[in-house]
Amino acid sequence: MLSLLASSAFAIVDPACLDLAAAGPPDDYDEQVQQDFLQNYFALSSTLSPQHGPVPHASGRGALSLDLAGVPPLGCRRRLVLAYTKTEETNKTPVIPRIRVTYALPSVGAMTPYVGVAYLPPVRLLGQSTVLISAEAGVGFELGESFQVGARFHATSHRTVAEIASPFLVGDPAFDDLYLASTFGFDAMVGLQLDTVTPYAAVGFTDASTFFYIGDDGVTVNNFHPYAGLTASLGADALIGDQLRFGAELYGAPGGYSLPDKSIESVEQAGRYGRILTARVKVGIEL
Repeated sequence: MLSLLASSAFAIVDPACLDLAAAGPPDDYDEQVQQDFLQNYFALSSTLSPQHGPVPHASGRGALSLDLAGVPPLGCRRRLVLAYTKTEETNKTPVIPRIRVTYALPSVGAMTPYVGVAYLPPVRLLGQSTVLISAEAGVGFELGESFQVGARFHATSHRTVAEIASPFLVGDPAFDDLYLASTFGFDAMVGLQLDTVTPYAAVGFTDASTFFYIGDDGVTVNNFHPYAGLTASLGADALIGDQLRFGAELYGAPGGYSLPDKSIESVEQAGRYGRILTARVKVGIEL
């Protein structure tokens, strides 16, 4: 376990975190919780949330879009590990981009099935190389002139190669680490089609699995509390001029309850193992 290495006073600490590190960890600090939070956080940052209404397109139409998922930077309290003797390099990028294609299949009565895929190729940028492959499948129902309901399944495979666990000692060489994550989940959705804009909301369940290999010393960090809990989205999807597709969404995961820890009694406790609140936008061409 990484906690066995926490005795050195020469570990690398971000200058912005020196005062907090000098004060030492809080009374409720737990090394495993800290590591689990970090792994779950980045799995949640790359989930494939809806970014569209329950019926994303008219039957037989689709869209090619650029999706941008915000990755809020983590503060020192989350980045300090090994009993507050070292910081991790977690804030490498503020956003995760990917190309996304969605397509609505032929409708059957009021039901419109649809599918979608998203991809980020392994281009090395800002000191990291990340590959994302995502897919979704769902059905939407138009009830009356404007009300929509639906359900969708989504899954994502996430692979990042980067220096995340910085060298333990000042002057040590830096090595790339390997982070793997996979997520899948289900959402229930409602929406209201208002001419060119469709406001929508989604609530669902998402499960995450992660793997983290530290290149410096060949240590694998296990995630004892992989995220398994609620996720929610609130957004609006717009089709402007029958060609421009634009959307904005607020996405959040408050904490997991289906975790192997009998002490969890509140959202705050569940959130110790992973939570996120972020914005996501897309811009694309209707096909």
